[in-house]
Amino acid sequence: MRASDRAYLVLREEIIDWELPPGSVLGEVEQSARLGLSRTPLREALARLTADGLVRAQAGRGLVVSDISVENIRELFEVRQSLEAQAARLAAIRHEGDVFHQLGREFQAVPQLLERDDPARHAYYGLVERFDQAVDDAARNPYLVAALNGLRTHLVRVRRLAKDNPVRLSAAAGEHLLIVQAIDARDADLAAHATHVHLHNALQSALESTQHAPTT
Repeated sequence: MRASDRAYLVLREEIIDWELPPGSVLGEVEQSARLGLSRTPLREALARLTADGLVRAQAGRGLVVSDISVENIRELFEVRQSLEAQAARLAAIRHEGDVFHQLGREFQAVPQLLERDDPARHAYYGLVERFDQAVDDAARNPYLVAALNGLRTHLVRVRRLAKDNPVRLSAAAGEHLLIVQAIDARDADLAAHATHVHLHNALQSALESTQHAPTT
């Protein structure tokens, strides 16, 4: 793997996990020394993160981690609601195999999972990512999946605002369980409706969490 790719992946994960919260300054000298690489691959990584919308230029400070505002969250969810409801509907119609049955069992076990998960909730969010991937695969619409993937880098940061709220995570797992069960039962209308309910609750939680998000 190229040095610039490694730097990109490390910084991206740190931004997503809020180890580098919004407003963090990404100085070339400091980040090069911290990551143990030269400034050229670091610049390439920062350019990719800027193209992703995770990093932006700020007058007088250089490059900083992008903010997540109430307006940003609302705009993301306006698009997300339409795309994810349609993806769930198509997955219910087109899925094959027992992947959603297996995911249902895992979502039922989330309360136990949260008890032993690490502070960044990697195991829980890994399960959510596998759910997203299963829906993408089952929907079998590359244009829809491409549109969703364009949102997910930002949505992961919004999701992880809730990492310190186990009550919300448990409730979200229950909402995911209903979606999974509807898809498994090939009930397209219920899958879409359950997705709308989940995203309504997720939006409200995200908006509340912005009031307590870490800042520099």
